[in-house]
Amino acid sequence: MHITRHITRQPDPVRLEIFKNLYQFIAEQMGIVLQNTAASVNIKERLDFSCAIFDSSGLLVANAPHIPVHLGSMSESVRSLINDQKDNIKPGNVYLSNNPYNGGTHLPDVTVITPVFLEDDMASSTPLFYVAARGHQADIGGITPGSMPPHSTTIEEEGILFDNFLLVKQGKFQEIEVRELLTNHPYPARNPDQNIADFKAQIAANERGVQELRKMVSQYSIDTVQAYMKFVQDNAEESVRRAINLLKNGSFTYHMDNGAKIQVTVTIDRENRSATIDFTGTSPQIKSNFNAPKAVTQAAVLYVFRTLVADDIPLNAGCLKPLEIIIPVGSLLNPTYPAGVVAGNVETSQTIVDALYGALGVMAGSQGTMNNFTFGNLDYQYYETICGGSGAGANFDGTDAVHTHMTNSRLTDPEVLETRYPVLVESFSLRPHSGGKGKHCGGNGVIRRIRFLEAMTANILSGHRLVPPLGLNGGEPGKVGHNWIQHPDGSRENLASTATVEMQPGDVFVIETPGGGGFGLVS
Repeated sequence: MHITRHITRQPDPVRLEIFKNLYQFIAEQMGIVLQNTAASVNIKERLDFSCAIFDSSGLLVANAPHIPVHLGSMSESVRSLINDQKDNIKPGNVYLSNNPYNGGTHLPDVTVITPVFLEDDMASSTPLFYVAARGHQADIGGITPGSMPPHSTTIEEEGILFDNFLLVKQGKFQEIEVRELLTNHPYPARNPDQNIADFKAQIAANERGVQELRKMVSQYSIDTVQAYMKFVQDNAEESVRRAINLLKNGSFTYHMDNGAKIQVTVTIDRENRSATIDFTGTSPQIKSNFNAPKAVTQAAVLYVFRTLVADDIPLNAGCLKPLEIIIPVGSLLNPTYPAGVVAGNVETSQTIVDALYGALGVMAGSQGTMNNFTFGNLDYQYYETICGGSGAGANFDGTDAVHTHMTNSRLTDPEVLETRYPVLVESFSLRPHSGGKGKHCGGNGVIRRIRFLEAMTANILSGHRLVPPLGLNGGEPGKVGHNWIQHPDGSRENLASTATVEMQPGDVFVIETPGGGGFGLVS
């Protein structure tokens, strides 16, 4: 049954609120299905996934409150599918993509995209909507278990690349084809069964989104649903324009442990209530894996400007409309193939955010890293990001032991971690006095100690082990982090920001995460 109503050019405020929440509710339902049906600890326990819905052009409409670096970049993956496949997108097809040069972030973040057609209009050649679920695979191949190699220099060393791969063809799951891609590679996936199980969970999550969107259309009519998708985006655009009105021009240079720098200049156009974010002067792409794909850079900008909005709006494409983003091609923030990018998504994204907050004078640097820790062998693969201190602002202290900015995942419960893997969580505690002092103090980092019970390869991919998280307006910087191994004989082996270590039974991997910067002079 269709409830047909005349669609005006102006949204009804009450219905706008209803539809805004309905769209977000659908994305949240998708996330619940994904969590319940996934096989890996990474998705099921750590919740390292994101779900969202998109309009017919592939522009983000609404998302659940999942991982910011995923959500701001997923639209690029959907739009790349539309551009690449155009008339080949048929009902019953589902696609798989993780190409960092075509809308992706890094290879472990694999996006499953489902076009949405109406049941009574299956002959239509154009999808009315898209739904997508992005999940961080525990292993997607590459030179180290966990697919977060600290020392990769090319994309091939980081794992298997899917570029709008047809995962489901008119309702039939392409298991032979996907398994062939996972295993026929110089550095193949170590657990293809788990990959396939998680892909199926992502398909199931998308199917929930398809069902819920069809229900919406059945209740409100396709014209109303599509009109309010645009209204929700327009509302977000207006909210960001109001926030821009309160900002001032600014610039900032942010130095990283590896010697690279991010240069950003923000210019406010008061007449048009818009902003130009110019990354000219940023380092050229580098031979390590800290290059951030353009979609990641855009996600970081989108996140920052969304956080400046006090209104309760979903992160969506409307937030980007008032922003002109200039990112030189071939730079650290817009690299070209085959540059390594696995750390760009997790580490460089964090530094982009802190550089922008610094340019805007809004908040001191947070820990500025995700402290990516992976370990494994042919039997086990595990990945986690570790919390630290957040930065202080003009009227607030930083927070202790929190996942900051572009990451929003959990840490696996010790009981689950120790049941599924041959390790012990020896301790996990606050790191006192690691936050920067100031009128408002930065948050404290943490100390995490993992004891290994079997021989495994462990990797740390982190930042702010040399350059401290920045203080602002006279506030002190946060303390840098430390990575080290404690051997059974009591000796200590210090590690750099990025390192690969062969762990032996009894070795303890210790990670001390950075504190946040302080804001303002101590009075």
